[in-house]
Amino acid sequence: MDKNNLPPAFGPLAGVKVLVSGVAYAGPFAASLMADYGAEVLSIESTVAPDMIRTGSVFQQMHRNQRAIAMNVPTDEGREIFLKLIKEHDIFIESSKAGQWGRWGLDDEALWESNPKLVIAHVSGFGQTGLPEYTSRGSWDAIGQAFGGISSMNGLAEPEPPMITNPYVCDYYTAIYASWACLAAYIKAQKTGKGDSIDIAQYETLIYSMGDALMNYLNKGIEYKRAGLNNPKYGAWKTYTCKDGSIYCAPAGISAMKKGLPFLGLQHGSEDIPENWQFTPTGTKGAKLLEEKLAEYCAGRTVDEADRELNKVGILASPIMTHDRMEDHPQYKARQVIAQWDDADGKPIKGPNTLLRFKNNPGTIWRGAPKYGADNEEVLSGLGYSAEEIAEFYKSKILTKVTS
Repeated sequence: MDKNNLPPAFGPLAGVKVLVSGVAYAGPFAASLMADYGAEVLSIESTVAPDMIRTGSVFQQMHRNQRAIAMNVPTDEGREIFLKLIKEHDIFIESSKAGQWGRWGLDDEALWESNPKLVIAHVSGFGQTGLPEYTSRGSWDAIGQAFGGISSMNGLAEPEPPMITNPYVCDYYTAIYASWACLAAYIKAQKTGKGDSIDIAQYETLIYSMGDALMNYLNKGIEYKRAGLNNPKYGAWKTYTCKDGSIYCAPAGISAMKKGLPFLGLQHGSEDIPENWQFTPTGTKGAKLLEEKLAEYCAGRTVDEADRELNKVGILASPIMTHDRMEDHPQYKARQVIAQWDDADGKPIKGPNTLLRFKNNPGTIWRGAPKYGADNEEVLSGLGYSAEEIAEFYKSKILTKVTS
């Protein structure tokens, strides 16, 4: 296939070819993670409508380092093109309601006829199996949070309602699991010559993120109680107000007890904070005393002063990082957390860098997010289609693209 002027191979995933079809975050971001580390990613968009997030800045992050075609897959010609693409790729990621691709005549078995080593990831709200009234439903991030149980753990205490966590943590968890699963299956396929199909239910990706809350209920009958601004287990873990902003403090561990408490005027080993405590449990007198001392201390200092001094005595703390702080903070700059690259029009754009640090095979940003259908001709000519055939695909609406 035409490599579209790709730079020399880079990253640990150089040579891995990924095909992705889906909108928004949960499925596409799985491919985006791979693209940042060298995988050759081709994104298929529907000719019916561009991806709904194309109008937002996040599309520039989600689809950088990728090629794009806009194609009407569920047509005779579209299926033919798609199956040729499947032969060329190692991994296919799709996000839709359960069974959608099967209804188009492109189920797992049909794809494996074209490419037995193919890894297939089906990303959906409620999974490929289970109750039909659920598997047929669509889902967004907030729905995944609600059904996955994580929203029941967030928000102020009863009688206030539970709260959704912003922004889009369920979508990103789903994408990370999907990316990991695809690469695990890819490794196996390289050894055995046989691909796999992965069923990823969006809501289920949150189950491991609940700490011990679910297990405590299942095994001990202990129900999780929302704590609002407080930590349900560790006392004095909360946000405090400084002279010029907010800081989060998390006092726990031997160092915090033996050095941090005396720094604040408290004693580890007192009646209220016994010597065997490595943290002050929520609801105890010791936790209340520590919270009061931290509130008084922080109120008299700037965020940077409190951050520096508290960490020095073993009380872990962090500024509540606003976007302006993130852009200017020396640690962010030292690790180049914010990167700049050019969009499809050649205009500079800033966003998150490739954030996993590979010493020998680093990731990079080599291309901005492509325009709608930007690589139609190159991809199809690489599959052997003539210019005349491609022109006919445009006439019959099998392909489409932006004209400016």
